[in-house]
Amino acid sequence: MLMEDPTLAHDTRAPGDETTTLRQWLAVAAVTIGAFAFVTTEFLPVGLLPHVAKELNILPGVAGLMVTTPGIVAAISAPALMLGAGRMDRRHVFLWLTAILLVSNLLSAFAPNLAVMLTGRALLGAALGGFWTLATSASGRLVAPRDSARAMAAILTGVTCATVIGVPLGTLIASVASWRVSFLATGGLVAVALIAQWLLVPSLPSAAALRFADLTALMRRAHPRKSLLMVALIFGAHFSSYTYVTPFLLNDAHLDMSTVTWLLLGFGIIGFFSNFAVSSVVARRLKTSLVAMTSLLMFSLLLLPVLRHLEFGVGAVVLAWGIAFGALPLCFSVWIQRATPEHPEAGSALFVGIIQVAIAAGSFVGGAVVDHVGIPTDFMVGAALAMLGLATLAGIDGEASRNDTCSVPCEAAPD
Repeated sequence: MLMEDPTLAHDTRAPGDETTTLRQWLAVAAVTIGAFAFVTTEFLPVGLLPHVAKELNILPGVAGLMVTTPGIVAAISAPALMLGAGRMDRRHVFLWLTAILLVSNLLSAFAPNLAVMLTGRALLGAALGGFWTLATSASGRLVAPRDSARAMAAILTGVTCATVIGVPLGTLIASVASWRVSFLATGGLVAVALIAQWLLVPSLPSAAALRFADLTALMRRAHPRKSLLMVALIFGAHFSSYTYVTPFLLNDAHLDMSTVTWLLLGFGIIGFFSNFAVSSVVARRLKTSLVAMTSLLMFSLLLLPVLRHLEFGVGAVVLAWGIAFGALPLCFSVWIQRATPEHPEAGSALFVGIIQVAIAAGSFVGGAVVDHVGIPTDFMVGAALAMLGLATLAGIDGEASRNDTCSVPCEAAPD
């Protein structure tokens, strides 16, 4: 992920021999709340899809544009915002992006039709790309150097907590009230994040600006190109299917909404623990971890349509899917860090951008398959994409790394 210039004259990190203060940890907490709010907003439609489709009188696949639209916009905004921000104080950027997220939730909550809903979701995408390109860089600047890894883990915990609590809670609110109340509740969370960042995040001046040449320099190298393709395929595999998991569980597996809500909660909880479990081995066995988790994702997508008439089988496979996806974002983050050590800002911007392309393309392709063929076939498409991701991963070897010019060759190899 993005790492800012550590030699900044006004860097807010504590000196190496000092401990991190309570106020510094509170600043990390403010960014973590923002991460929680962004991820909850981004994936909230996954649990609300049937409700929104019914009220707005659209097909489930068309409703999937609520996931596709912010993905497309975020893919563009991730590098574009960093190029445009120049040396702007990162604290100000955080505040503007979180304010845009608040407007997005309010528009979605009061949307009378699909066009207004997609406008709100496009605003989410505009803020999302920039936020994720900046978020983890703050971890190394808000605390003492020796605590930077813990700060990054805390911010990424906001992502897993959003999956564990945010999305299932939004689904629960929709089941007892309405999907509009879910967006309003998320908007309240965003307001808390905005106030916390305004009060607690210190000035984060930037002495260096991302250049377009940094992006093109990375894309000329085979190793980063293949790495980004692998990320796109595997994220696409997940989101082409996960976007439509609620309709599948309701209509194909014939589960009731209460069971679906608890199952999605279980998906998030087991993913949360999977993230921490893999973190203990990912530094030493990165490629092995990626192969194992991608294989588990692929087999989960293959088995769900087969076992859809067995409630216990469906539950077990959904939890296995949660294990896989709980670990994959951490694996990818470490992989891209190691693949782009000499251009961390450019690598982060491209990584965030390609993830959003994968989310947008995956949900769009999944929607087309769902509307014309059915959700079980869509899961088979997702499994095929995961298999292509494994094939791409197998092609990223030591030779690819050696052929690239790298200022830190000992750190470039992902495994």
